[in-house]
Amino acid sequence: MAEELGREDLVSEYLDQNPGLAQWVDTFRVYCESGKQWTARREFILRNMEAFPTVKPGLAHSSSLDRLLSLSMVWANHVFLGCSYPQAVMDKIKEMGEGIVVPDAPVHRTTRDEAMAKGKRSATTEADADGCVKRAKCGSNELKKSGPRPQAPAEHQPFFNRLYKAVAWKLVSAGGFGPNLDHFEILRSCVESCKQTLTCVFVPLKDIAGLPAARTQKEGHVCEIRCQAVYLGTGYGRDEAAAKAMASKEALKVFQGRKVTVKIGRRRFKGKDVEDLMLLDEQPRTQGFPPALSYPFQDEQLEGGC
Repeated sequence: MAEELGREDLVSEYLDQNPGLAQWVDTFRVYCESGKQWTARREFILRNMEAFPTVKPGLAHSSSLDRLLSLSMVWANHVFLGCSYPQAVMDKIKEMGEGIVVPDAPVHRTTRDEAMAKGKRSATTEADADGCVKRAKCGSNELKKSGPRPQAPAEHQPFFNRLYKAVAWKLVSAGGFGPNLDHFEILRSCVESCKQTLTCVFVPLKDIAGLPAARTQKEGHVCEIRCQAVYLGTGYGRDEAAAKAMASKEALKVFQGRKVTVKIGRRRFKGKDVEDLMLLDEQPRTQGFPPALSYPFQDEQLEGGC
């Protein structure tokens, strides 16, 4: 424990000596992250900056920075939520996260057979046989439901009202919404003008279940964009840049109505229906939403208050 605290103190001391770096890196903390999660992900970002030479403190945007932030979120999702990704991605984040110690990191079990083989199954964890499960030890020891808090839409709505106005003015200055715009740059600049950042998650197209039939046999990538843990859009492309551009375009479409509303809706995540925070316009939808690539609410209610 002393070694873990010492490591955290070293990071804090380093940031105290570099206030500009500290202020810059703190802009990448997302709304739903606990202090413990952010401390770990912040160390991941700082440790791996040298591997991305074009990433410099104070830099607002670059493809290298987007990739570093995406990998940091994937690593955090794996460590804290038990999310799994294609093996190549898992190998990459484990290599990048080597040496980072997370005090009291949650333990995730996958299947009953695996738990039994390791001799760690007990009577209180038999209900945890399938899926990545985290159990809260609060009084009755009952498993708390995962998902966004019921009051979350109301908490997020003021921010997205401001973002709606920022996007509207940006599009007016750009001559209106159209196919030739840099949709990601517009969305990114508007979000940052509201003192927040975007989160992009990338997954190879072939690894996604539940996509439309026309997509399942194609090579390429899928990108999911969130802001403050709220889902904005999904895009498909031949590479990560193209997928991000398409996801940004889909996200900006939501801002074309008279207003935007944060709501809790149903999506598929790893083959199961889950409740997700989503930004919606007033238009009725004729089909469901794409399956979720990330899910930041699995342990939100397990942090604190226990």
